[in-house]
Amino acid sequence: MSLDFTSSEMMSVTAARALTNGMTCFVGIGLPSEAANLARLTHAPDITLIYESGTLETKPDILPLSIGDGELCESALTTVSVPEMFRYWLQGGHISVGFLGTAQIDRYANLNTTLIGDYRAPKVRLPGGGGAPEIATNAKEVFITVRHSRRTFVKDVDFLTTVGFGRDGKARDNVPNIGRGPTIVITDLCILKPDPETKELVVHLLHPNVSREDVINATGWEVRFADTLETTPAPTTAELKVLRRLKARTTAHHASQH
Repeated sequence: MSLDFTSSEMMSVTAARALTNGMTCFVGIGLPSEAANLARLTHAPDITLIYESGTLETKPDILPLSIGDGELCESALTTVSVPEMFRYWLQGGHISVGFLGTAQIDRYANLNTTLIGDYRAPKVRLPGGGGAPEIATNAKEVFITVRHSRRTFVKDVDFLTTVGFGRDGKARDNVPNIGRGPTIVITDLCILKPDPETKELVVHLLHPNVSREDVINATGWEVRFADTLETTPAPTTAELKVLRRLKARTTAHHASQH
């Protein structure tokens, strides 16, 4: 029996599966938060979720709109100050994976959340780096989840907010005490991973019902595909049920706040 699911649900389920039970995960708001909490509610009940506001081992019943949402603090094991969060937990090497979203990403997995256009006269101002540059530097590895379009997947980001592998793919070479950087990029079309040598993003798996042409048309550079291209396993009934319930609870809760 084939299940009906959206490309967004496919992305969230696939991103959730990338997380495992023993991880300590520094979670970004938005798509990363959705995936991380789905993982916690399904196959990884003991995952430790940490948000930038200082909430440790938080278990929200709904998805937060921001790092300041009370739900994060109320359901956390404890809450520490932001300086302690960064200085001890992140810089101290206690974060196994940083889970980030972005407005722009380029072929070397650099992220832009600062502005679109020219720095001196930007077309759009974005929220800024937040904790992402620090997370990408100090977490042992970085997962990225983002919707796939030419607007987002650009050859070179307009502004390099968060380093993936730098403008030439070599930014992490011979730099001591720095994490591995991005190891996987999960979109609503496919899964990309950096080439071991050049660090350029390469498509390894296509989601069900997605073609190479779909990915090529949604990518702003001449994207490469792995020699052996596989298909991402479709979401299960159980995964979809948990995700849909989580989103319904979230929608109902935030609607009642207005």
